[in-house]
Amino acid sequence: MNNLQRYDEGLPELLRFDQIAWYEDDIVRILDRRVYPMTIRYEICKTPADVADAIKNMVTQSGGPLLGVQMGMVLAAKEAEKMPIADRLKHLTEAGNLLRYARPTMSEAYGDMVDKSLLAATAAIKEGRSLVEATFNAAIEEANRRYKKIKQAAVHLVNTFPDQGTVMTQCFAETIVGMMCLEIRKQKKDIRFICPETRPYLQGARLTASVISDLGFDVYVITDNMPAAIMQRENVDVFTSAADVITSDGHVINKVGTFQIALAAHYLGIPYYVSGEPSTVHLTPDSITIEERDSEDVLHCLNTRTAKYNVRAFYPAFDITPPKLVSGIVTASGIIQPGLEQ
Repeated sequence: MNNLQRYDEGLPELLRFDQIAWYEDDIVRILDRRVYPMTIRYEICKTPADVADAIKNMVTQSGGPLLGVQMGMVLAAKEAEKMPIADRLKHLTEAGNLLRYARPTMSEAYGDMVDKSLLAATAAIKEGRSLVEATFNAAIEEANRRYKKIKQAAVHLVNTFPDQGTVMTQCFAETIVGMMCLEIRKQKKDIRFICPETRPYLQGARLTASVISDLGFDVYVITDNMPAAIMQRENVDVFTSAADVITSDGHVINKVGTFQIALAAHYLGIPYYVSGEPSTVHLTPDSITIEERDSEDVLHCLNTRTAKYNVRAFYPAFDITPPKLVSGIVTASGIIQPGLEQ
């Protein structure tokens, strides 16, 4: 089952399925993005609960948990195969609920992955096939589908870039970063990138910049309070990000800091393009829970405390950018205008 066709060929290791989350030898191995690239280590997950904890604790993030959730369901399938047939789907559903709500803001996306695994498992149970093979194959098929759509979206995104210029990103936009760079190369454009570091996990510095650098492009890291000044000084042409959720009315829920960069871009006349599909569940931001993470993370950087012990902090994981600051939503089928609330 490990010989299935894969659409991650040509991408840096950080974006390859077997480096994101991979089931083999009765475990799921997840590359720890909290310490990459300084340290290469893997979280070893033996149960679906272990995978849910890894996602909650940011071992993998951005698009990584989507594959992680489905590989967690493979572990659940392994456990279910030892049970009476009548109990198997119940066990898979219970495991799916753990994974579905590992991070509340992303419950819709994670739930979609759980549902796809459950659909494959249900068919396998009815037909007497291997649950593990069915759920594993479903995970790879979904990852392939997602990568293919992102590759299509990358064409539309890169079409908005000048032949020679500067693009600013925000956070770790996962596969779109890699596909975007491959498309830039294909279109023979000369683009350099600027990446805010995105504290406290430094995804921009450690992950976005790594992927861009691995693909041979010039990339500069800046601190999170530099975007407006750098946009002016370095003549940024386009600001782009992915999104954790895009509501039906065009609000963008993404890594905290996106809103302030979008404000600066709007003020300076720089277009902001967000990659993703608008939600059919979240019509407005009112139905979305903005995750509050441990504020201690803000008071530390790379395991070193940066403030006195009587100092407190806030740590919302996401912010909300209104549609009037968004130039377009980049999808696999093209660029669409954000919702009507302007």
